[in-house]
Amino acid sequence: MLKPSFRALPPLLLGLAALLAQAAPPAVVPDPPRLQAKSWILEDFHSGRVLAAHGPDTRIEPASMTKMMTVYVALHEIHAGRLRLDDRVTVSEKAWRTPGSRMFIEVGRQVTVKALLDGIIVVSGNDASVALAEHIAGSEETFAGLMNRYAAELGMRNTRFANATGLPHRDHYTTVADLAKLARALIREFPEEYRWHAIRKFTWNGITQYNRNRLLWRDPSVDGIKTGHTESAGYCLAASAERDGMRLIAIVAGTKGEEARARAAQALLNYGFRFYETRRLYGAGEALARPRVWFGAAGEVPAGLERDLYVTFPRGHYGRLEASLALPPRLEAPIAKGRRLGSVRVRFAGEPLAEAPVVALEAVPEGSLWQRLRDRVLLWFE
Repeated sequence: MLKPSFRALPPLLLGLAALLAQAAPPAVVPDPPRLQAKSWILEDFHSGRVLAAHGPDTRIEPASMTKMMTVYVALHEIHAGRLRLDDRVTVSEKAWRTPGSRMFIEVGRQVTVKALLDGIIVVSGNDASVALAEHIAGSEETFAGLMNRYAAELGMRNTRFANATGLPHRDHYTTVADLAKLARALIREFPEEYRWHAIRKFTWNGITQYNRNRLLWRDPSVDGIKTGHTESAGYCLAASAERDGMRLIAIVAGTKGEEARARAAQALLNYGFRFYETRRLYGAGEALARPRVWFGAAGEVPAGLERDLYVTFPRGHYGRLEASLALPPRLEAPIAKGRRLGSVRVRFAGEPLAEAPVVALEAVPEGSLWQRLRDRVLLWFE
């Protein structure tokens, strides 16, 4: 794939390239759809670029979208080896009595962790959420503390959880921007388990229930994530879809009904896929430059990115991307692996689009006495 160069052209050609870029047709992107919802956000999964938003930092009740964090905490426990999918959980009376949507587990019965996760993800079982929270942390209140700890680590600064279900509570709130951070983390960190969010129906205790995310039936690119509803929160939906390697996350909150939330999320996804595209420009560990190193055991150091760099821009205008590499004028050993050396900056049509730190991909220890003396003389002549 052709990638934007790092201004390696002679000045004359650079000027010609600039003239050609100015002559290119403008990137026409219409305003995003107007939705009948309290707040919403559309975000690219890979680049993190927000493509549309209304009230992204407005405080909302997350309702059952809360369960994205319930699942996120549980998956962390599983991957840490403190919980297994075949562990059996004894259902408490509190879990059994929890109101709202239910998996229909029975008090005193034992249920596997995997069955509870299916009951949470597919049918939004409040009873399953409480049972799993109690099993992991001893009580739902203690589990909420775990949820808040992970929220803080993810940078969800406008979020507080008071329970594992999303039932109304004065200290239970979030924003669509924070939920987008959580959705990205859930998909990025647990890609295999995330696939469970595309399951359309679940049967437990002889009762078959269907996933309330209507987009799973309407759009084959949609594979999650979670619906929510209470009287005070309205109808909410966190949806994600992937088309041709581009993944978008759309979250809408405070719509008037199940159909309204489905239409709103679908409108956002269609808008994003129609008018934007996402490309990976540079891969993690790829040497973007090999700058000179003075007084080192090696004369240069490979410099690159720790993470893949993705950018999202108006569809069909890849040629208007321009990348530049900023490095210090002089580097001296020793240089530790992973040390930040500079940055890559990407612009679109002259406007800043993305920036990522450039680090040393290998260590360069201090050179021998002879190497240091030689470089000292060379610098003196320079």
